Order: sequence, then structure tokens, then C-alpha cells
Amino acid sequence: MIDSEVQVIEHKTKNDQLYRYWQIRILYSLTFGYAAFYLVRQNFNFALPVLVDEYGYTRTELGYIAAVWQVVYGIGKFLNGYISDRSNARKFMSLGLLGSALTCLLMGFGSGYWFFTVLWALNAWVQSMGWPPVAKLLPRWFSPTELGTVWGIANVSHQVGGAIIAVLSGFIIPLYGWQSLFILPAFFSLMIGCFLYERLRDTPQSLGLESIEVHRKLISREEENDNDDSDVSFLAVIRTLVQSRNLWYVCLGNMFLYIVRMGVLTWAPTFLKESKGAEFVTSGLQVAAFDIAGMIGGITAGWLSDKVFKGRRGPVSFFFMVALVFALIYFWTIPAGHHYMNAIAMIFVGFFVYGPQVLVGVAAADFASKKTVGMAVGVTGTFAYIGSALSGIIVGWLADNYGWNAGFIFFIGAAILSCICFAMTWSARAAVLEKAKI
Repeated sequence: MIDSEVQVIEHKTKNDQLYRYWQIRILYSLTFGYAAFYLVRQNFNFALPVLVDEYGYTRTELGYIAAVWQVVYGIGKFLNGYISDRSNARKFMSLGLLGSALTCLLMGFGSGYWFFTVLWALNAWVQSMGWPPVAKLLPRWFSPTELGTVWGIANVSHQVGGAIIAVLSGFIIPLYGWQSLFILPAFFSLMIGCFLYERLRDTPQSLGLESIEVHRKLISREEENDNDDSDVSFLAVIRTLVQSRNLWYVCLGNMFLYIVRMGVLTWAPTFLKESKGAEFVTSGLQVAAFDIAGMIGGITAGWLSDKVFKGRRGPVSFFFMVALVFALIYFWTIPAGHHYMNAIAMIFVGFFVYGPQVLVGVAAADFASKKTVGMAVGVTGTFAYIGSALSGIIVGWLADNYGWNAGFIFFIGAAILSCICFAMTWSARAAVLEKAKI
């Protein structure tokens, strides 16, 4: 009897160690892998001021290219979310990164307006293959009681990639021209695509392990079999998502949030140069501060939602968005030439905008099943990039016609509307946590 108990304990310990090894491996692979997506995506924003000077494009024209990217990305994230739910995440994400690297490489050899527009639209489509596999893999490898924290860690990929390309832009463009900002990251991302394929695995069960819910004793094996929804059709998935009131609140909140997030990311280099008197190196470092602060903000928001609010994402998102409104007002009112104050403002904006951005994906995963999580996150992404498209067009038009003051009023209004939407999900959390009474 004692020997049997010892064997059970040893088997459990071995499984725990193996599970932990694969959790760490999956997490760092997703983080570095998605950071590489940003290296072949965010560079366009830093080339905008040079394209204005070199080719005479107006901010409105370049805003249209940014808007086309956002629309295609939003549609792609929705459709690729469904495809990702029914595909091998390892292959799907790797293919998306390779496609992104190739389109970025070609951007470095072009000059025509329509060439940029069409090729960058293709980049948006393959870019949309990146995050749905991340959203699919995280709930498969981590339980809802830790999902907010690890989602925040994985979301660091946005800031790692964004910060690297921000710093590189300040040094590479003056030395080698804007083309180098597309060509060099493309070659690096091709290598990371191969790395992803070698590191990732689709499910714990593919390695002989139990599902994360069974492993954490949130449900039994029998309950897991009863909840199997592997044959869910496309229309059934759509019907389920449409009927989720909380998901709609999160989608709308994310749309308004992305007006601010992508508006700042897209236009901050230009705004800092034109209104604050910053040079390329200075503006690049200030935008890098935005991304680095976002790393801390995302992890902090995820941890607070897991540990303090017991899986409720709405309250944390609400408080972060309220703070973001004040951070935007501070950034707006800083006089020109105060570069350190601009950097501090970018830190505050980055910290508070990325917290809710992380929790939107976690909330969508909470409200969906494992077979619909990619599409649920894709739906929130579609709304996000509707907001991004509006931001790309409207902010550029406002800046051209009424100046940057109008752009900041637009940002602040969007942030307030996002606050209201997230407040509507105050008590919502994952069904498995409610059932387990955790």
C-alpha cells in the first residue's frame, strides 16, 4: 500500500515537472515568436515621416495605407481565428511569420503609393495569422487562475518587438535609409519562423499529458468528455459568440481602446517630431519607453485580475482606462522641447493602455470554449482594428485640418467610452471558475 502511494506521488511529481517544462517552453516561444511579428509590422510607422519628406505623401494619404492595413488585419484576425481553432497552432503561426517577413522584405524594394498599399495589405493578412494561435495555445497550457498573468507575459511580445524596432529606426534610417528598416528585420524574422516551428506543440494531450483543467483538478475527466465541442460548426460558433453579451461589451471597449493604442503607435513619431521638436533618435527612444512601460502594465493588469479580483478582468480594465484619460491629458499639455517630460508621459500612456489590451484577450478566452477561443479573440481583434482604421484615417485628417489638439480630444473621448464598456463586465469571469467556486 505504501509502495503504491509512493509510486502515485512520484508519477504526479514527474507529470508536474514535465508540465512545467512545457509551459515554460510554450510561453517563451510564443513571446519571442510574436515579438518577431512586430519587427515586420511596426516599422512602417517609423518610416512615415521619411515617406512624407521623400515622396511628398500627405499624412492623409499615409493614413489611408494604415487604415487599409487595419481593416484587412481585422477581417483576417476574425477569419483566421476560426481557421486557427481547427488547425495546428504550431504550423499556423510559423507560416504567418514567414509570410510577414517576405512581404516586409519586398516593401524595402518599392517606391510607388499603390505598391506600398497593396503589399502592406498582404502583410496585414499574414500578420493576422499570428495572435490567434497564441490565444489558442495559452488556455490549453495554463488554467484560468493563472491565465491573466501568463497572458500579460506573452503580451510582452508586443512591447519587445515594438521597442526594438523603435530604437532601431532612430539609428538605421539616418544611416542607411528607410529601406533598411524593412529589409533587416525581415531576414531576422525568417529565422524566428523556423525557431517557432521547432519549439511549439499544439496541446498537452499530444505529449501524453492531461488537459490543464484536469491537471489542476478544476474538472474531472468525465466532465471534460461531456464538454467536448470538437464538432462545433462555423454557424454554431457565430451563434454562440453573438449571444455573449459580455463579449460584445469587451469588443466595443477594445474598439475604443485601439483608437488610442494604435493612434499613439502610428502617429507618435510624427507628433513628437512636428509638435514637440523631437529628432528621429529622441522620438524613437520615447516610443520605446511607451512599449517598455506597456510590458509592466500588461503583466500588472493580468496579475491583479488573477490574484486580487479572482479572475474578473472588468474592474482592472476600468481603472486602467480612467488613469489613461489623465495620462493623455498630461501628454497633450506638455510644452514643446521638454523631451524628458514627453518620455514620462509616454511611459504613463503605455502602462495604462496595455493593461486593458492584455485583459481583452483574457476576457474573450474566459467567455469562450477551447474550440472557439481563437475566433472569440479574433472577434475582439476585428473590433480593435475597426478602431485602428478609424484612428488611422481620422487622426491624420484631424492633424492636417485642425492640428494635433483635435487629435488628442479624439483620443480622450475614445478612452472615456472604453471605460464605460469595461465597467459593464464588472462581475464576469470564466465559467469553470464559477463552477469550481474558486
